Amino acid sequence: MNDTHSDILIIGAGMAGLTCAGALAKAGHSVRVLDKGRGPGGRMAARRAEIAGERVSFDHGAQFFTARDPDFRKAVLEWQEQGAAEHWPAAGEDAWVGTPGMNGPIRAMADALNVEWSTRALTLSWTDERWHADAGEVTFTADTVVIAVPAEQASELLAPVAPNLAAIPAAVRSEPCWAVMAAFAEPLNISTDALRNPEAAISWAARNSAKPERVGDECWVLHASPKRSREIIDMDKDEAAAVLLADFFAQTGCEPADAIHLIAHRWLYAMPPATEGDAARFDAEARIGIAGDYLHSPRVEGAWLSGKALADAVLGAPKT
Repeated sequence: MNDTHSDILIIGAGMAGLTCAGALAKAGHSVRVLDKGRGPGGRMAARRAEIAGERVSFDHGAQFFTARDPDFRKAVLEWQEQGAAEHWPAAGEDAWVGTPGMNGPIRAMADALNVEWSTRALTLSWTDERWHADAGEVTFTADTVVIAVPAEQASELLAPVAPNLAAIPAAVRSEPCWAVMAAFAEPLNISTDALRNPEAAISWAARNSAKPERVGDECWVLHASPKRSREIIDMDKDEAAAVLLADFFAQTGCEPADAIHLIAHRWLYAMPPATEGDAARFDAEARIGIAGDYLHSPRVEGAWLSGKALADAVLGAPKT
């Protein structure tokens, strides 16, 4: 079995993990990031599809983000300069989206780092004064390890080696979300490009094709509310897509139309609850930490601020 060592190993290449990784790499550390996904995105993922001979991308996770913290706003403006983000007024005056897909910022950050895609850390262990992450065919070792995955996954990974730290994400209960990606041959008779109703079955609907730099004529993303998602949580994805599309037409009063492309994706850990407390946690003695939006706020900005806070904690920790 191969053994690959770095100063710092980060598990999770989402917004929190990559923000932390970027700050640590900039400070001169050798940093390696592992992610089970096939490419950049996580909950900012974009799903590609071939529709009527055209390659179309749907933002089926996070739909937009805001930038209120000065440091985060500076990062967003840098993404805009790189062509990785742009304003989207349909979702609000201060709304931004990644370009050409929501994963634009994630891709830009990952391109500058050492990221191992399609690599899942199965277990963690501490031996020979190092952390070891067993990823099946390869074991990655590091002096410091950071866990930046959804709370439910973080607690499972941490429980055998850092039970006190594991208790923090273990207490989190994230809400699920069924997402539907639909395309139509003709425009739907809906005048607005973004609809939000937290109390309805479809809590969010967006004309994905109206976002900056998107391809496709009439493409929509629908998000079911947590309540509706729980009601159909175990439903087959094709059945869930049909049910939620019917909910959408009933809710908007738009005349139903046949979709030329229709698929659903189930996010089991879509939305952690709002929280209070430190934006990240770091055990300086054990050299292990956690970051994620569940520690700060359930937003893209919350994940970025958590990753930055953890990087600051690592850099400020005493040398061992």
